[in-house]
This record gives sequence, structure tokens and C-alpha cells, in this order.
Amino acid sequence: MSYKYEDIDKILEFKTWSEKRKIDELLRIDCTMYTNMGLDSSIKERTETKKRSKSIYRTIQKLNPKVGKSFLYYMDS
Repeated sequence: MSYKYEDIDKILEFKTWSEKRKIDELLRIDCTMYTNMGLDSSIKERTETKKRSKSIYRTIQKLNPKVGKSFLYYMDS
């Protein structure tokens, strides 16, 4: 099954998935959002993607605070 941004809360709650698998899936969703953007993407679309990416990193921070904090720190650098 292919998950989308709307499923990040559901992924966080999966009991049978390991922390690594959850983080991997969240990063796959993040990667897909960025790879679907192109030169013709509007500023609004780029801003929305960055906002969603930050939300994904905050979710990762709930699973692994050190990794999530690193993603958030380097996102704003």
C-alpha cells in the first residue's frame, strides 16, 4: 500500500511497525512530495510542500527526538 501525507498520523499509530519502518515511510512520503515538484511549480505549491515536510519532521521527532530535531534544524539552515 502506498501512503500519502494525509496518512502520517495513522503511520505514527501503527503498533506492528518498528520505529525504523515508520521513519522510512515518512521520509518516502517527504521524498515523493519533493520529486513531484518541478520548475513549473508555483510559489504556493513550494511553500505548501515545505510546510508539509516540516510536519513530517515533527512526526519523526515524536518517534525519535534526536533524528527529528536534526531534520528540523537543517531544514531551516
